[in-house]
Amino acid sequence: MTRIMILTCPSCRTRYQAEGAHFKPPGRNVRCAKCGQVWFQAAPELEIPVEPEPVMAPVAPSGQSSERASKFAAPDRNGLNFSASPEPERARRSSGVAIAQTVGWAALILLIGGIGWATVQYRQTIGSLWPQTASLYAALGLPVNVLGVALTNIAYKQEYEDGQPVLSVTGKVVNISDRELPVPEIRVVLLDGAKHELYHWTFDAGVPSLKPGAESAFTTRLSSPPAEARNLNVRFAETGETR
Repeated sequence: MTRIMILTCPSCRTRYQAEGAHFKPPGRNVRCAKCGQVWFQAAPELEIPVEPEPVMAPVAPSGQSSERASKFAAPDRNGLNFSASPEPERARRSSGVAIAQTVGWAALILLIGGIGWATVQYRQTIGSLWPQTASLYAALGLPVNVLGVALTNIAYKQEYEDGQPVLSVTGKVVNISDRELPVPEIRVVLLDGAKHELYHWTFDAGVPSLKPGAESAFTTRLSSPPAEARNLNVRFAETGETR
């Protein structure tokens, strides 16, 4: 008859089944396959005949599924260790950690990508709120209009009225931001062929402010412009510039 004895790890309280024939008096050292604890197991005093079981498996503690206990094989020839098959619970835990790490990395990549997209997509608004970022965007090849308003459709022509030449400059002021903004004064600079300034003047665009996406046309005229003028520059006047 097979003699079966129950072994209980004094550290983690995991219980195992083992053949009593492996434990000759006075006993031998055994090692827990779950936590690695080593203890001296005394030989059984009484032989308990039981029917052989088709599969030797550890006895699970009360309230614990036997699936979580380790399955024992026979002790090695030195009588010090028991080997056990990998614990399903530990494998599931490792798999869960790997999945959580993968999901975490994916979420981080999506977050960084979203921030990068928003930084480029809304650079105009960011530049308007924080003008110091304009130089950074310019270094990346993404120029930003920190004013939030722009001059477009600039054109000029020279006519004669009462025998005097008159320079006429036209264009539009456009609000390219997502909020209502004031419209600065506009400055026209006349340059000679060597790009030296010959004359300038500043004028009001005719509207105090523009709503997001709105635009306003303007026209300014100068009688008897310098004959040496070959180029002109139209821009918003900077703070402190004289007319």
